[in-house]
Amino acid sequence: MKAFAIKDDTVSKSRELAYLLYYEMPRMFFIEISEQTTEWEAPLLLSSFVKDGKYTVDAYWSRKWVQQRIVPPDRQNLGEILRKNGLKEYDEFSLLELSGGKCAQDECYIEPVSEDEVYEKMQDRFGKKVKNAVPLENYDILLFFENDMVKKCSLTETLSEKKDFLPLRNNPDVFDRVKVLPGGQGICWGETLTISNEELYQMGEQIPLTPDDFNIYIEHEVISTAEAAERLNCTRQNIEDLIRRNKLHPVKTMLKSKLFLNSEVERRKWK
Repeated sequence: MKAFAIKDDTVSKSRELAYLLYYEMPRMFFIEISEQTTEWEAPLLLSSFVKDGKYTVDAYWSRKWVQQRIVPPDRQNLGEILRKNGLKEYDEFSLLELSGGKCAQDECYIEPVSEDEVYEKMQDRFGKKVKNAVPLENYDILLFFENDMVKKCSLTETLSEKKDFLPLRNNPDVFDRVKVLPGGQGICWGETLTISNEELYQMGEQIPLTPDDFNIYIEHEVISTAEAAERLNCTRQNIEDLIRRNKLHPVKTMLKSKLFLNSEVERRKWK
């Protein structure tokens, strides 16, 4: 990740109005506006977010802000501009760095900063970013946040209210493909179907467990085919036979191995 402070010396020379975060692999931008920034101080395009009490700008509008400050892709002499600046292709981030984030509509510019500085300034906000998301049955989702909070969210209502989420309704296989957005900014299904971390944090029901509790559970409870065979004093072929006869149930099947719950394997010893 690369981070930049968004500044405007006509507003303040000593504080940042916002931070621009760029995630290189997915080529995604996000803007985190300082809570000290007022609606009148906010950079172009961002004032409406502050007015609505929103200080995290989603990927779509963050990219729009960037696009206002670089050469547009339909510029007639674009090829000449790219060659002059040593660029082989149109790249929004490289062009933003070259422009310094400046544009004719305001006095804003960008200045490189460290990730640590951003996290330090916005520690509470980043604590509510999503660390991991696990899809459950009935369109529920288990969420782990950076502040070690664990919450369970029911997305049934969200999926039914938002027309864009129609592909997920009555399609658990697609729902199960949920991913965490870069920087934990929320969850997504592809590029367009997203739910912000703020919305998830607010709607989720807290579970009195920590991520470490889940890690310990996995460490003690999940075992491999080889371990299951050793516990039952049998061969891998015997394990496969138990599976075929519906006497043993793998929790995950991989190409060359399977994973089982230790508790179920132990119960087989009773029979």
